[in-house]
Amino acid sequence: MPMPDRGGPLSGIRVLAFTKVWAGPYAGKYLAQLGAEVIKVESMTNLDEMRAYGGVDVNAAPYFLSINQEVLSVQVNMKTPEGLDLVRRMVAQSDVVIDNIRHGAMERSGLDYESLRKIRPDIIQLSVKMWGNEGPLAYQTGYAPCFAALSGLNYLVGHEGEVPRGMNIRYGDSSAGACAALAIVAALHHRETTGEGQFIDLSAVEAMTSLIGDSLLSWSVTGTVPQADGNFHGGMCPHGAYPCADGEWLSIAVDGEDEWSALCQELGLPAAPEHASLELRQADRHRIDAMIAAATALRSAGQLGEALRVRGVPAFRSQSSIDLCSDDLMWSRGGYRMVSDHHTGTRPVIGPPWRMAPDEARIGRGAPLLGEHNDYVYGELLGLPPGDIAVLKERKVID
Repeated sequence: MPMPDRGGPLSGIRVLAFTKVWAGPYAGKYLAQLGAEVIKVESMTNLDEMRAYGGVDVNAAPYFLSINQEVLSVQVNMKTPEGLDLVRRMVAQSDVVIDNIRHGAMERSGLDYESLRKIRPDIIQLSVKMWGNEGPLAYQTGYAPCFAALSGLNYLVGHEGEVPRGMNIRYGDSSAGACAALAIVAALHHRETTGEGQFIDLSAVEAMTSLIGDSLLSWSVTGTVPQADGNFHGGMCPHGAYPCADGEWLSIAVDGEDEWSALCQELGLPAAPEHASLELRQADRHRIDAMIAAATALRSAGQLGEALRVRGVPAFRSQSSIDLCSDDLMWSRGGYRMVSDHHTGTRPVIGPPWRMAPDEARIGRGAPLLGEHNDYVYGELLGLPPGDIAVLKERKVID
């Protein structure tokens, strides 16, 4: 039977995903949250690592469950000629093909862009690799910490005079995945207006490099190589995170003399003439930070933050993941969605960061069981009779 239409701006778009781990699946998640039908191609002999990471049940691994909601799963053994023939028939029924598997794997399987165009001339194919699909390092595989190091981002993260701190391991994959989803939406618009498909070669390193903005070209303009400078801000001072009595941290950003005066009044600090301008405060910022930290250490982060905001000073407690899970605003805005789950009934997942009206895609189904949608793909989309499907399963073509 056909899958229900969930609505959304990408309703009617079908995406065939040869994706693993995080970056590729992250792009698929965003497309699914926009209403696209995303079909993940996998098999028992070639599992997504996330199905095995953090658990022993391939259908209940926490990381896989967290990123594959509203995605369909079809099993096929791509190491067999019959399996590849089935994949090509799936391509004929799809609008977009995504992969983030090893360099050359799609080509060796006869699934390169030129081959896919012969199946469907207006196909859109996006391939995510660490250094893209071309160039001297195209063969090199890597993970999120590699992306952050190679992109220049790690060099800028940390405090003055310290070694680079690095980034959360998900940052690189999520950034590349979000860029991939954006590029696919743009390619779909291009196809709608011209009838042409596209090949999108996405470099995860370049996706991360794009995040550091003008720092990338700063030396050519200023003659100075940007260094890690902690919470320093060129237009605000003080600007940082300060410890509080309850073990929490309070982020404070002061913009202008009125806010500086209000901060001093609330914390009982002297509004000294030597700190009367942004330039003077920045010149003495380390001593100012120490004074503020000594004062905030005596106060509750939540109460002090509220008191400062009443005075017009931007100040917010740095929230942990536990704080966010119980955040009323996140729940009321739909930041979390409840989805069906084969093991626990329903569970919350992180929803899309947008709200759309009038046609937002419905999100209600959790991550798929391995091969959960075999009958839909092979029976409904490819038109195979049940007997043929059973034979393919017996022969491990559907694996």
